[in-house]
Amino acid sequence: MYIIDKEKNRVTKLQEKTFSELKFREREHLQEWIANNPSTLGEDLLIIQKEFNGFSETNERLDLLALDKFGNLVIIENKLDDSGKDVTWQTIKYASYCSSLTKQEIIKIYQQYLGKSENAEEKISDFYEGKEIDEILLNQGLNSQRLIMIAANFRKEVTSSVLWLMNFKMRIQCFKVTPFSLDKQLFLNVEQILPTKDTEDFSIGIASKAQEEIEVQETLKNSQKIRLNFWEEYINGSNKVNNLFSNISPSKDNWIGIGIGMSGVNINLVISKNYCRSEIYINRGSQTENKDVFDFIFNMKESIETDFGGELEWERMDEKVSCRIKSELTGVSYFEQTDWNKMIEFMIDSSVRMEKAFKNPVKKTNAYIKGKK
Repeated sequence: MYIIDKEKNRVTKLQEKTFSELKFREREHLQEWIANNPSTLGEDLLIIQKEFNGFSETNERLDLLALDKFGNLVIIENKLDDSGKDVTWQTIKYASYCSSLTKQEIIKIYQQYLGKSENAEEKISDFYEGKEIDEILLNQGLNSQRLIMIAANFRKEVTSSVLWLMNFKMRIQCFKVTPFSLDKQLFLNVEQILPTKDTEDFSIGIASKAQEEIEVQETLKNSQKIRLNFWEEYINGSNKVNNLFSNISPSKDNWIGIGIGMSGVNINLVISKNYCRSEIYINRGSQTENKDVFDFIFNMKESIETDFGGELEWERMDEKVSCRIKSELTGVSYFEQTDWNKMIEFMIDSSVRMEKAFKNPVKKTNAYIKGKK
């Protein structure tokens, strides 16, 4: 691996290192790097536990437990400079232990990981783009678990067994991690060596098709009919007060949204079984640009909250692509029709005040972003 010096038009070779000579440890370092930035593995994963040992009649523990975007459990086993000869068998055991975990057990495991400061159901719902927790399928099927092994070097007996197991449709990935140095700077290269990229793309395609089939079935669920009725009543009520959502049709989703003068920045209304909220939702496709937009608006926080007439929750969400600024009412549910009037009244009032408070700041932000390009 080389580093490019643009000014001198030269490349300098980085020095390959081992984790042991750099005095890095498996749990203290490699595990923490992956846990805090799982996107290093090439996809969006939700880490739900570290050092998980919740298996009956055994004291074994797996390094990291995660969920992928299709509701599969992902078992992640980390090694440092050598994979060891038994890592494949070890990971398969963990997958078998996890195969029986129910959705409620998974939520409980994640809640233990989060502690009392955050709500596991809400975090899982956010990870699945705001889907209701009741509609999210987790750990479905005996062969849905995925295995990821990470090491600086993989022994031939490990890669050979992985290739053989892949013939039986076991979903296993091997990532080679290599530390490099240049003077006092340290670098980490993360490279997927098994399966090959072409094979991985094909596997993702199959998973996407399965997810689409699940979502078609979801449209028949009773919850979507309830949401359709709720949004119809909301829009009728809103139109008597203002025309913000006059061009929006009732939706089967748990949110509806309108633009506010800048592409990728919307006023969204969201309902769930635990809360309802009005929010400014920022997603222009680029994580870097989304954070830039959020930060620019955040600089106007004091005047915005003055115009809004109250405090807002500012969620930069560094681990996510998008950002959110919200006003939320908890303790209500769209499943309870007796809560509908309270929810509708809250969202009409907060969305009107939000549109007023953010209209000029968003206009300034739009000019700022265009000026940078």
